[in-house]
Amino acid sequence: MFKLAKASLFIAAATLSLAASDVLLTVNGKNITKQDAQVLVSAAAPNTSYADLKPQEQEMIKERLVEKVLFGELAKKEGIENDPEYKKTLEMIKAELVINVWMKKQLDNVVVSDSEAKDFYEKNSDKFMQEATLHARHILVTTEQEAQKIIDELKPLQGKALQEKFVALAKSKSTGPSGPNGGDLGTFKKGQMVPTFSEAVWALQEGKITTKPVKTRFGYHVIYLEKKNPASAMAYAEVKPQIVATLKQKQFTTKIQEMAKELKKKATISDMTNKEKNK
Repeated sequence: MFKLAKASLFIAAATLSLAASDVLLTVNGKNITKQDAQVLVSAAAPNTSYADLKPQEQEMIKERLVEKVLFGELAKKEGIENDPEYKKTLEMIKAELVINVWMKKQLDNVVVSDSEAKDFYEKNSDKFMQEATLHARHILVTTEQEAQKIIDELKPLQGKALQEKFVALAKSKSTGPSGPNGGDLGTFKKGQMVPTFSEAVWALQEGKITTKPVKTRFGYHVIYLEKKNPASAMAYAEVKPQIVATLKQKQFTTKIQEMAKELKKKATISDMTNKEKNK
């Protein structure tokens, strides 16, 4: 019994310690927490974290939270809770909240089995494809003559010799930011590059270069295609969460529509707008 009581006290102390670490400040005895700050930040800038804000921005958020508490206290002191408009608005909010919480529970109660998800994946495998990508390098120069000269120097080479020479020339001659990295542009999808560049690079075979300078608004390019990764099916494990979410939403929507029909059948509904029209 003593050990149990001691353990309970330890858990309670740990909980209080954790809660205390979340408190940013207190106003007239009321705690303002990091969670309160995050709610305010998220309302103004979704996907932004309070912890990532600059110190002066965090101070501004804390100021707004202090004001919120103080204005709330003043409003209550002046009897706003007895105001008819306040009561009407509160009832509207409560009505919406009741439905929202209930809807969430209905959605949470929908269960999608692994076999259902897998069956959907197999029947719709064409929808879960990884786009084709390319890995390429380029040498960017100012004039067409410079680009052609580089092409002429590279033309006799093939395989490893061509790749190594291309990297060396990119490092010594390319004016682009990728020059120091041997002109490496990394991996990209169709349409991610400017049109003329994209058209030229997607027409290449692996291990080949463009035989004519490619002009864009940046200058003239010589392009080398390192690797072409064809479109491929995404693994089931990778897309399972997305499939489960889709099926849950679909089952939830069907369930709600059916419930709505049944509830309407049993309800007494009078359309007052139609009565007004028929007068």
